[in-house]
Amino acid sequence: MTVRKGARTIAQIPPEILEQLNNGSIESANLNEWLAINPKQLLETVLTQWNRKDYLNDILTDIANLKKQTVTVVNETIGVSLLTQSYLYNDTTLFEKLATHPSDTVRCWATYFIGKSDHSLEEKLERMRPFAADSHFGVREISWIALRADITENLEQAIRLLTPWTASENEYIRRFACESIRPRGVWCKHIEALKETPEPAIVILEPLHSDTSKYVRDSVANWLNDASKTRPDFVVNLCKKWEKESQSKETASIIKRALRSING
Repeated sequence: MTVRKGARTIAQIPPEILEQLNNGSIESANLNEWLAINPKQLLETVLTQWNRKDYLNDILTDIANLKKQTVTVVNETIGVSLLTQSYLYNDTTLFEKLATHPSDTVRCWATYFIGKSDHSLEEKLERMRPFAADSHFGVREISWIALRADITENLEQAIRLLTPWTASENEYIRRFACESIRPRGVWCKHIEALKETPEPAIVILEPLHSDTSKYVRDSVANWLNDASKTRPDFVVNLCKKWEKESQSKETASIIKRALRSING
């Protein structure tokens, strides 16, 4: 199977590829394609295919009422609105249809069913696990973003529940454990408690300090770089400790990247 690299810019995306992205028949190959997708067009196509077009007007109204219409905000609104429609229509099969769709954007919508549900954090994390391990980078990112508020509000419990994930054989699961509690993170609210007091996260960072996966190592390094903006002492001391304990190139790469803001 040939893996598409995707266009270097949104303007360079071929019309036939954009059409397939917007009708949900293919996944986005990179961030440019992900950003180029018209979520409202994709939504209408999917709902029409599933004979659920009655849901569309309410969801489009919710989108129109948004103050900010960034890609992430629109997709979250679609996911939450679809959840509402599933309640209104007693649609018990909608989640599974979203969760198994070929389009990564559609699968992202499913993550908000979990994030906005009434389940406990423990239940939400277990239900989110398949999305955290999704083959597509976009779904993996949105999976932790969809739980970010719950994780922030229940930080101690979240860290306790996520700690075993660091021992997973799946690098995506290990990365979720770290990325989901980054003090600053990307496209999400900061976790103020960890910006000021990062020590509770050591139980997640320690098992990953020599991880074999660059994907995981970059997350650990970015976590520490986040923390270095407010607690440089914590980051420097932890890196010194790791440097003494491990002579591996994996640990060295984390330390170098973690200290990039401190060292300039």
